[in-house]
Amino acid sequence: MTLRPQDVVVALVIALRPEERWSFPAIAKSAGLSLSEAHAAVKRAVQARLVAQPQGGSGALAPMRENLLEFLVHGVGYAFPAEHGGVTRGMPTAHSAPVLASEMSGSSEAPCVWPDPEGRARGEALRPLYRTVPRAARNDPRLYDALALVDALRAGNARERTLAAKLLRKLISGRKR
Repeated sequence: MTLRPQDVVVALVIALRPEERWSFPAIAKSAGLSLSEAHAAVKRAVQARLVAQPQGGSGALAPMRENLLEFLVHGVGYAFPAEHGGVTRGMPTAHSAPVLASEMSGSSEAPCVWPDPEGRARGEALRPLYRTVPRAARNDPRLYDALALVDALRAGNARERTLAAKLLRKLISGRKR
């Protein structure tokens, strides 16, 4: 089993709404995946112990928050390193996303964006964790925050990574910022 980037997206979807009784079509819709991609991603996330599924495969999926946070903070940048590109139009991410930009005072870095034709910002391209991330983020503000923070962990400097880890812990635990 090899963990894939979409598995992280699925684990975040489940972690952000743990009270939901997720169906595969609902996960697919939230993550912007096909039904078969969602099913395979859940299976891999369960194997990686990022998500728990009751014995027999029936019942509610539950996030394994501490495992997920440990992987995000200490592993996602190595497993899925950031890939930068040229200047493009897109959706702000990492240090440029509202969730992190509002916490940092006057960053001198160039804006960072997921390339997206529907995006309204212009900046340095950062390839998203998975191709469906901009669409999924547009449909769910909390998922947008989480994915942007994951990008800060993947591509940010030490200060940004420390702040992103703190904010991601609060977001996944359900506490207010």
